[in-house]
Formats: sequence, structure tokens, C-alpha cells
Amino acid sequence: MSPATPSVLRLEKSGGVATLTFDRPEQRNAMGFGSDPADFLARAAELNADETISCVIITGAGKSFSAGGDIKQLREWAHEAKMHPKELLALYEDGIHHLVQALWSLEMPVVAAINGAAIGLGNDLACLADIRIAAASAKFGATFLKIGLVPGDGGAWLLPRVIGWDRAAELYFTGKIIDAQTALDYRLVTHVVDDADLMASAQALAETICQQPPQVLRLTKKLMRAGIQQSFGDVMSLSAAYQVMAHLTDDHREALDAMHDKRPPLFTGR
Repeated sequence: MSPATPSVLRLEKSGGVATLTFDRPEQRNAMGFGSDPADFLARAAELNADETISCVIITGAGKSFSAGGDIKQLREWAHEAKMHPKELLALYEDGIHHLVQALWSLEMPVVAAINGAAIGLGNDLACLADIRIAAASAKFGATFLKIGLVPGDGGAWLLPRVIGWDRAAELYFTGKIIDAQTALDYRLVTHVVDDADLMASAQALAETICQQPPQVLRLTKKLMRAGIQQSFGDVMSLSAAYQVMAHLTDDHREALDAMHDKRPPLFTGR
């Protein structure tokens, strides 16, 4: 894909919820190269800077969440005699990895509304969400070996943490596609809903999340992330530091006052 390719992302905001749609339906939302990483980085920076946003929904336009990488582009590279290993390395380290890191960097909770096929990179993008809701027709696969590649986008770190080593190994080593109910059994998704109810269910969940104090909500996600990467002692120290920060917010005082007064709280993010 050339840098002139239209953005793969469509961003819509409504109240505290931002919906980020993978918007390349004619290619089943295949992505990863060209201008895609820069588009993801720009949108992530915009969302993180917007203190009014408390939850992001990611979904796909059309009938697929994301079919993964651009197979046509990969085939061209496979037959391109001049592609040097350093060039290929840069395509990942300076390209597709930035796309994945952009979604990982989102400070607010992310809900994936998986509306169809989530394959390869698409499956790994779903794993970047904090909560995943699947339409009944959704399909999942970690099919990198079927095209002679490893999971080069960080999925080997993500998928085992979501569904466990043995389930991740089964998906990687067999390349099989699983349906939404199997994904639920594997704990790859949290809920399966009728196709027609997918976006309404994701929106309802996002709006519930938005009822929490915004600043402390982001701190909680940051603390959870630390919990899967750092030692128990380090996380205990970080927990204490973040709790001090939370104690000093106006929203903490508002939550206690609202509870005392038996009324809904009015959070301001301060």
C-alpha cells in the first residue's frame, strides 16, 4: 500500500465513548503496512490527549473485524528479489509494530466488538482490547504458519496471556479457525451476542465504564498492565503511589459525598 492510501481508521466520538472502526471493508479490513501504522499512532495520541474519552470501542466495517495482514502485499514482497532482510525488518519494527503499540498505548479501557473474521493480525488486534464481545458469526484464527510466517506482530506475547499457553499453542501450531462459541470456551472473548446486538452491547458496556471517575479509571488500567509485567513488590509500591494520587482527586471526594447523600456522583476527571 502506498502512503497515499486513505486511512484505514474511522473515528467517531459520542460522550465519553470513542469508536475506532477499521474501515477497509473491500479488503476485509486487511492492514499493517504503508500509512496504517502512522494512522494508528496519530489516533492513539489524539485519544490519549482527550480527557473526555473514558472508553474506546474497536470494530470492523463490513463483514469482517480484520482478516489480518495484506496478503497481496506479502505475496509481492515474497517475489521481490530486491527485498533485503534489513528492509523487511524495518517494515515490522518501524511499521506494523507501531500499529500494534498504538492500540496497546491507549490509556482508557478498550472494548473490541468483533463482527466477523479476526484472523492473524486481526486476532492479535482483538487481543489488545481489555474486553472482547463477539458476534455469533465471528471467527478467530492465528494462522501465521499457514502462510509460512511466525506471529511477527507481538501476538506470541499477547495470545498466551489471554487464553493460556496450551490453547495459544493449539491455535498457532494447527492454524485452525474457531467459531465464537469456541472462542468463548477458550476465554478469548467475554461475551457472545447475536450479530444484530453487537454494537448495542458494546456501546452499553462502554457507557457503563464511562460512569467511573475518568482519571482513576486510566490509573486502574495502567496498574493492571503493570500487574502482568512487573514483580509483586513493584506492583505493591506502584499501587500505593497511585492510591495516593486517587485520594487527592476531586472525584474521590465526590464519590464519597454522593454515597453519603444517596445520589449519583458527578465526576469531572479532576
